[in-house]
Amino acid sequence: MSHDHDHTHGGSGNMLLFAVLLTLGYAAVEAGVGLWAGSLALVADAGHMVNDAAALALAAGAAWLAKRSPTLRHSYGLGRAEFLAALINSLGLLALVAWLTVSAVERLQTPQPVLGEAVSITAAIGLAINLLVAWLLSRGEKNINTRAALLHVMGDLLGSVAALLAGLVIYFTGWTPIDPLLSLTIGALILFSSLRLLREALHGLMEGAPFDIAPEEVGRALAAVPGVASVHDLHIWQVKAGETLLTAHLVVQDIKQWERVLEAGHELLEARFDIHHATLQPEPLARTVRWREPPGHDHDHDEHDHGEHAHN
Repeated sequence: MSHDHDHTHGGSGNMLLFAVLLTLGYAAVEAGVGLWAGSLALVADAGHMVNDAAALALAAGAAWLAKRSPTLRHSYGLGRAEFLAALINSLGLLALVAWLTVSAVERLQTPQPVLGEAVSITAAIGLAINLLVAWLLSRGEKNINTRAALLHVMGDLLGSVAALLAGLVIYFTGWTPIDPLLSLTIGALILFSSLRLLREALHGLMEGAPFDIAPEEVGRALAAVPGVASVHDLHIWQVKAGETLLTAHLVVQDIKQWERVLEAGHELLEARFDIHHATLQPEPLARTVRWREPPGHDHDHDEHDHGEHAHN
């Protein structure tokens, strides 16, 4: 089981690495053509692809870290690197949207000549490259990390479509405002997706329960297990996307039946909620009242009370 897990992450990392090299290679070609043709749009799109390559490299590094085995120092492994990579990627996307917006507004105010034919041909090749990269990433493991990388590529793919359309319109009609107008439209789409990604990344880093699991429903299900009187101290979180962890205290009616209750609890969590890493602690239904230090009491009186309650 662990072998399959590592293999999947390894494949994901290899695809991301190939995507980085492919994206960087074409960004260099696009920048060269843009400078030769005097096209600011192509140079800008090359910068966009370099930004994508950096995001893909970050995702590849996170995939490599996530597959590393846990250690005594990092007993849960380094899977949280995926959330960090998604966070940095989403912030990079937001910065890109801001840059696109400013550039588009400047272009609308001061239109610049664009070689429509050169833009169209280069954008068409860029579109093919981005389709290939998107296909490669879609075949890898589906997690927040590869989704973040795929989001970057989809943004660049839409940018290539916009550049292609802009080049064709400019070539046939000479109407240059189409370029910044399409850039603003793409920017709005990227903004929506990146904000959602940012929310998921922050939620994961803050150890929130997965969005597809309702903690109160899990608590009720555990409390309904035969032999369980109540459930408290329930915690559900993710170390990395797709790997949910749970801890809970189960108050049991008969502590002698704990092994049966424990087995039933694990079976329930795995079958109904796909939670395979759960730590359940038993507590007997009838318990001695534990003394707790009340605020504002003097130390001597507390020691006396502690002794009495311990004795009882």
